Amino acid sequence: MMADAKKPVSGAHHWGDGDDRQQHDHQGSDGGSFSAYVAKPASGKGPALVLLHAILGANEELRDHADRFAAQGFVVLVPDLFWRIAPGIELGTSEADLKKAFAYSDQFDVDKGTEDICATVTVARGMPGTTGQVCALGHCLGGKLAYLAATRCGVNAAVGYYGVGIEKLLGESHRATCPILLHFGGADRYVPIAAVDQIRAHFATRPEVEIHLYPEAEHGFSSAGRPFYNKAAADLAQRRTATFLKHLESGR
Repeated sequence: MMADAKKPVSGAHHWGDGDDRQQHDHQGSDGGSFSAYVAKPASGKGPALVLLHAILGANEELRDHADRFAAQGFVVLVPDLFWRIAPGIELGTSEADLKKAFAYSDQFDVDKGTEDICATVTVARGMPGTTGQVCALGHCLGGKLAYLAATRCGVNAAVGYYGVGIEKLLGESHRATCPILLHFGGADRYVPIAAVDQIRAHFATRPEVEIHLYPEAEHGFSSAGRPFYNKAAADLAQRRTATFLKHLESGR
């Protein structure tokens, strides 16, 4: 697996001269540019995975997650979606950092952030070595953004872990034509069971939308080392995600 440093994301597709590092210079819709961490499999080739950060930003934990997906054969891009607030925000789980994270989340413009995701998807689809198949995957805020990538960005698949606020965005679900996988915890204080029930009912007649509930799991259940990590739920969700991602390998 090869990991590149953060690189500016580009709609212009300016590549490096003869190396494996992509230089992507993308103008945001309101000016400026944003970066993405890129991790590749040893082969340099594979389906693309756009990994979307939660309210802690594109931190080291997420980059480690990207490296693990790269080791499984994906070309992974992790865009810095908080760049309009401040480029390079990376937070941990201390009380002070969590306070900052919630403040940044309140400032985050979801629509503009989704535009940045769409730009990243376009870059990912055209990168040398990728198959043209792109999945969006995220946790928490990133879980909601993965859903929006399905409704707005034309991804080939989307995976959301405990996406906060998806029930408020069901009005645009008709625009999603790709397979979607959603994981929720039954004891999640940020995604109440009533919201999960609403999402499940809405997609009851959509077989391409797969929804799983982990009854005892809380918010953040898949993050090892966190207070609410639930290994049984995390392992099951990971297996289901791995099976689901074969949509990309098969080109569907």
